[in-house]
Amino acid sequence: MSSRLPPVLGEWIDRSQSLTIRFDGQRYAGHPGDVVSSALWAAGVRVLGRSFKYHRPRGILSLANHDVNTLMTDDAHINLRGDVSPLAEGMDLRAVNTAGGARADRRRLFDKLSAFMPVGFYYKAFHRPKALAHFWERFFRRMAGLGEINVDSPRLYTPKRYDFRDLLVIGAGPSGLAAGLCAAHSGASVLIVEENAQAGGSLGYARGGSDTNHERLEELLAQAKQLPHLEIRTGTCAVGYYADHWIALVEAQRMTTLRARAVIVSTGVMDQPAVFRNNDAPGVMFASAAQRLIYRYAVKPMHRAVVLTANSEGYEAALDLDRHGIGVGAVLDLRPEGESTDLAQRVTSANIRVLKGYGVSEAIARNDRLTGVRIFSVDGQARLPIPNSEVLSCDGLLMSVGFAPAAALLYQAGARMSYSEITHQFYPRELPKGVFAAGRVNGVFDLPYRLEDGKRAAQEAVRYLGFSTQPNPIVPPQRRWPTHPYPIFAHPDGKNFVDFDEDLQLKDFANAAQEGFDNIELMKRYSTVGMGPSQGKHSNMNAIRILANLRGETVDKVGTTTSRPFYHPVALAHLSGRGFHPVRRTPLHSLHAELGAAWMPAGNWQRPEYYARSDQDKNECVRGEVRAVRESLGLIDVGTLGKMDLYGPAAGEFLERVYAGRCANLKVGMTRYGVMLDESGVIIDDGVMARLSDQHFYFTTTTTGSATVYRELTRWNTLWRMDCGIVNLTGAFSAMNLAGPKARDLLAKLTDLDLSHASFPYLGVREAQVADVPCRLLRVGFVGELGYEIHTPAEHAHHLWTALMAAGNALGIRPFGVEAQRLLRLEKGHIIIGQDTDGLTTPLEARMEWAIKMDKPFFVGQRSLRIVAPRQRKQVLVGFTLDKSHSGAVPKECHLIIRGNDIAGRVTSIAFSETLGCHIGLAFIIPELAEEGTAFAIRADAGKMVSAVVAKAPFYDPSAQRQRDY
Repeated sequence: MSSRLPPVLGEWIDRSQSLTIRFDGQRYAGHPGDVVSSALWAAGVRVLGRSFKYHRPRGILSLANHDVNTLMTDDAHINLRGDVSPLAEGMDLRAVNTAGGARADRRRLFDKLSAFMPVGFYYKAFHRPKALAHFWERFFRRMAGLGEINVDSPRLYTPKRYDFRDLLVIGAGPSGLAAGLCAAHSGASVLIVEENAQAGGSLGYARGGSDTNHERLEELLAQAKQLPHLEIRTGTCAVGYYADHWIALVEAQRMTTLRARAVIVSTGVMDQPAVFRNNDAPGVMFASAAQRLIYRYAVKPMHRAVVLTANSEGYEAALDLDRHGIGVGAVLDLRPEGESTDLAQRVTSANIRVLKGYGVSEAIARNDRLTGVRIFSVDGQARLPIPNSEVLSCDGLLMSVGFAPAAALLYQAGARMSYSEITHQFYPRELPKGVFAAGRVNGVFDLPYRLEDGKRAAQEAVRYLGFSTQPNPIVPPQRRWPTHPYPIFAHPDGKNFVDFDEDLQLKDFANAAQEGFDNIELMKRYSTVGMGPSQGKHSNMNAIRILANLRGETVDKVGTTTSRPFYHPVALAHLSGRGFHPVRRTPLHSLHAELGAAWMPAGNWQRPEYYARSDQDKNECVRGEVRAVRESLGLIDVGTLGKMDLYGPAAGEFLERVYAGRCANLKVGMTRYGVMLDESGVIIDDGVMARLSDQHFYFTTTTTGSATVYRELTRWNTLWRMDCGIVNLTGAFSAMNLAGPKARDLLAKLTDLDLSHASFPYLGVREAQVADVPCRLLRVGFVGELGYEIHTPAEHAHHLWTALMAAGNALGIRPFGVEAQRLLRLEKGHIIIGQDTDGLTTPLEARMEWAIKMDKPFFVGQRSLRIVAPRQRKQVLVGFTLDKSHSGAVPKECHLIIRGNDIAGRVTSIAFSETLGCHIGLAFIIPELAEEGTAFAIRADAGKMVSAVVAKAPFYDPSAQRQRDY
């Protein structure tokens, strides 16, 4: 039978649509806007889960993002919290921690054995006989835990993002909204985050039988929409507070790390349960949970209710029930004096019985459903139930006996909290700089005062931020204390639960204290109070009160346990994020794949390491690619290079400052190699500069350095304010290097450009049509042969590569990959930044004095080089060779050079050169061993020492005739 109410003003559900789900094998329906718990409750399901230890039936308790025992699994999603998980079509839900489902859990037998499982029993029992110890260990491991991981489930991707605001307001209840509106009017950028699906907090559901609060909420939200500096982000939990107002915000599909200049915490309070026998029975819930069911989801919480209260909120809930046709058998007020406001008269006028000074000693359940409560007149001293007391029939018991501040984020921020024996609540006594508290978390409960307290906190925050100089308003002192000092009642038969997560009864705390665990931190660890899914949100405060009572001390003296992130449960998928490494592919990726490319990472890029052939192994393929470049023709994709355009009257002067060599005197139509340093004189990048016109330069960077270089150049230009602009063309342009003795012959087939040495000399740059597409041609090379780097817009890359390969077939063209390129460049002695250098290498150590011009007025890193230049070098980069007859172990990159018992250097590059017939390499070595012809030893794998000799680089074509004079 459906328990849906007629349409309710402000309800969150969309009745025009229906969603179908399954729970423990049964089919149920709900609406968009429902959470799982509300849809099941509307369908008449009262047992939503089972307790952890005793497997007792449990239903809705708070419906406020921290329910207990309503954890469910939906395929890959484990431990979904029913009270906040939105309903979705096709959910196939199962209650966790059950054998046979929530309704027919076979493990409910453990409730009958509870006397044999007192607090801490697992520490003491099952050790003897020793032969059975492992059996019991495996048994309890199977029984423990919540939910089962589905290892076959697909990976869940949850991106992360970053945000920055002047002011973050946590909580969109009345005080939070008032604070956000006030602060936004000052001009500050304000973000309000709210963990619920809609803003408003108690304004939306605590209505006291009228719609006044709802109308006020609508007014506040309408005002918020008019403020451009204010954003309200719902469905977002602030789960952790870290240094300098660094706060983790979790939404359903992402985590945001936000840095705020100031923070207002208006997180409100959490209902605290009364402790009496069977207080965990389905149908026993907080009064606010019943109100949420009514006003958010239009669900009838029960048919007949009893309200147990010690504050005005309980009377308001009784009026809300009565307004929606739900019978209220009685309001039991724990306070002997009762309610002093007009709410008492309104409840009486509704023909609702009010019993002052009465409590509940026992909830009576049949077939896992509440059928009545046994009441008693509270004894102000002993607070014991009176035998043979009256039983009130009901299927629902609402509790509103007190609150605890939702102050976890304040604790994490470093706030100092104190307990008031007047309000019976912890409140912030001292707040860190830039952190402010407002509303009920600040001990302010009456609605008008909460609104004023929100404005007060906002004005303090904007004063702190410098947006206002107005004096802080004074909020009148709170005159209402809604929390009962000790709503905890012993019962000779027990089952009066303090922690619903861990099935901890009142007697368990007395036993723990008797055994010496009478410190709050020790008691927490021994009894596991507050260690369940709700993390003590409903149990910690009562545990502190019980311990204070046992020790005869004040609550303030007992203190609280440490609050650590996370405040709410956070899925591991949110913490791990997307869990991927970004991969970039050049526009020619598909062509490389067709040619059999074996891929390798190069920074974030995927590049062909070599092109595989079915009849050859890797080494044979690489040697064949090298021979093609040396003897005929090769083509390599170099589109991963960083590519920058620089334009403006000061373009030459700008490059003069950022590169260590000469730039301003570069002729139009020519290129030049350049090395870039940081302020400490360390090499950070290199590339080729091409001057296309007086004010237009085009230059390249290393593959891995393009983003860093662009960021640095932009930073320098912002500081220097030079008259030029930089455009990053790395992704917009493709590039390929055509190299080999026949490169000019092939290129002449595809362009009308005069390619003669006289017209297009070595290190020249030209713009022309190649294969009918616009290109920039740079006559440069990394491999030591006649070569042309051909740069073209990325959309033409596929066509250009195909045309070059087709025209080169008759000339023996062959694509070559990174492995062949590295060997070819090593034969020429060219360094790779980041491989043959590190984060401490200067041009002086790399023997690149030829690339720096110390007589320039200024370049980045020049001052540092002047300081280190006179000093003795600790290491220098040299070439080396192994004997042509060498066999056996071959050194690898990063293998150490040893002299005596000391480390004298390290290998940075090494490979076998078929062209030269020996192993060649580069290494950093101490200056004493750097002379050409000096022999040294390299320690290879297994400690084998390999002899090498310092050789002059370049190893191949030292006069560069092959790339200059063709």
